[in-house]
Amino acid sequence: MKAARCFLSSKWKGKVNPMESSNQFLGTERIGKLMQKYAIPCIISLLVGALYNIVDQIFIANASYLGSYGNAANTVVFPLTVVALAIAVMIGDGCCAFVSISLGQNEVPKAKRSVGNAVVMCLVSSIVLAALYLIFADTILAMFGGTVNAETYHHSQEYFFYITLGVPFYMFGQAMNPIIRADGNPRFAMVSTLAGAALNIILDPIFIFGFRWGMMGAAVATVIGQLVTAALAVWYLLHMKITRPEKGDYRLKGSICGRTLTLGMTSFLSQISLVAAMAAINNMIRKYGALDAVFGQEQYAQIPMAVVGIVISLALRSVNKGRLSKSPIILNDEESAAEGYVATRDMEVFLGKEGVTTTVLRPAGMAEFDGVKLNVVADGEYIPKDARVRVDHVEGARVVVRKLRTAEE
Repeated sequence: MKAARCFLSSKWKGKVNPMESSNQFLGTERIGKLMQKYAIPCIISLLVGALYNIVDQIFIANASYLGSYGNAANTVVFPLTVVALAIAVMIGDGCCAFVSISLGQNEVPKAKRSVGNAVVMCLVSSIVLAALYLIFADTILAMFGGTVNAETYHHSQEYFFYITLGVPFYMFGQAMNPIIRADGNPRFAMVSTLAGAALNIILDPIFIFGFRWGMMGAAVATVIGQLVTAALAVWYLLHMKITRPEKGDYRLKGSICGRTLTLGMTSFLSQISLVAAMAAINNMIRKYGALDAVFGQEQYAQIPMAVVGIVISLALRSVNKGRLSKSPIILNDEESAAEGYVATRDMEVFLGKEGVTTTVLRPAGMAEFDGVKLNVVADGEYIPKDARVRVDHVEGARVVVRKLRTAEE
């Protein structure tokens, strides 16, 4: 041991020895203990990162004034957040690998330079991506199936706008997570992600049910959580143990940027493949759903897309329980009478009944008849909210209403 210490001392003489830093245990600790220290927090961070979309889907599904339109809008926007994640993990994972290689070669200045370059690349790419999203929002939403019907498109626009404002925070937090682990603090990386997700869970019901902010509330809660994660990442960046960048390290260097992006390319491809799959699924739903007798009707066209988003969330949330049918985000065939809904098979009892529209019908919307809320469609005309209507005829699950003329008309 003494000879080994002498050898190491002579080998690193005049250099910065990373093995003498707080990461020394990486070269001496048992593999099992290292896996426990690094792998478990990493897995928890990845699972918690998925909670943002799952939590939004759950609360949106349980908001009666959003329902399947809100879930469909969330499904449309979800792949666009994965694009941001793909870029972030390409930079973050690439930098993490670069730092590990550099420290192993005793090139600490190069490791610091790679962290500084990664921060700049992340900030620039996130701002550019957010700008592109804002400029081409309508085209992008249409590409991912947002135009399935007017109500879904409206909710998608609202949700996408606020999510886009948070893209720089989201990308910075996600990119810094593996970099923080590379600096030897996987626990802090996990805690920063947990803090943002926990805040999102707290704020979602407040904004959606308390303030009734709808899709804006779901998006703002998500962005605030991402902001907290990004703020903690900034704090750690300024207090790094080994690889804290110096002032000059933020100057981009082509060789370092290229190597970082190359190392992170596999992470990018694994995420971007999901985006391509979701885009294809959403557009197939929009195209072939239109051929169905029920889902081809405008007021029901969003349901298949909403189900796709719910199933993705449900699989991640309930698979370990083996009780998918008990999940509160599953919509039943007939909602309870206390909620003011009625099953499809009872629609014909409303023939000739008069009620009031609770939303604008253009031509699809909602109306209330004797305290029961129904999805209805106007008989070839625009009908404003709070207008008196009568059920003209029922075609399967399609309830067609006609506006009643007032004395003034």
